[in-house]
Amino acid sequence: MDERKVMVLTGASRGIGHATVKRFAREGWRIITCSRQPFPEECPWGGGREDHIEIDLADPADTINMIEVIRDRLDGRLDALVNNAGISPKGPEGARLDTISTDLMTWGKVFHVNFFAPIVLARGLREELSAAKGAVVNVTSIAGSRVHPFAGAAYATSKAALKALTREMAHDFGPLGVRVNAIAPGEIETSILSPGTEKIVETLPLRRLGQPREVADVIWFLCSDASSYVTGTEIEVNAGQHV
Repeated sequence: MDERKVMVLTGASRGIGHATVKRFAREGWRIITCSRQPFPEECPWGGGREDHIEIDLADPADTINMIEVIRDRLDGRLDALVNNAGISPKGPEGARLDTISTDLMTWGKVFHVNFFAPIVLARGLREELSAAKGAVVNVTSIAGSRVHPFAGAAYATSKAALKALTREMAHDFGPLGVRVNAIAPGEIETSILSPGTEKIVETLPLRRLGQPREVADVIWFLCSDASSYVTGTEIEVNAGQHV
């Protein structure tokens, strides 16, 4: 029987997710990755292909159906669920989609990935999370608390809703021994940064972009025993952008 701690992570192929895989792998965890892409060959961790599950989080039926596939990979316990996958569609030439220009189908797709998938996964895996006295981490965003120059309205409102969901989940999952927290990254140096981000960086108290590993370290903290009495909170990881 595999004695390693186990994490399920959505959105693992790049950026924060990729850094999180490396952080937890370094600690000896087994990581089950979920994304709509096949296993990325450039990923550096061993055993990843066998523990990669293709799942379209924008499709509610597929998300619900894949719960049993994920459960079959677990030995009855799950130490951490990290809901990192998120989509932020753009308009023509990368334009920001606001409340007037976002069509309802796009709005719904964003909410399925960014908001509904986290609770569907957590609810579907609650027995395994409870058995391990595990932790759930929802990845929200600085855009969830203010109008952002690049993040669209659907993305921003889905992240605000995810923050509220984190509070509700902490209340409901707490009696099961499961902690639920959120992290809200700001301007992190990944491939999805928009042109013009440097203007935002000039206004940040720390005057620099964040690195994906700096976000992964906070996720690690929330999944470790160091945060054993922390639940229902959102940690800002944004160089003071919120102040």
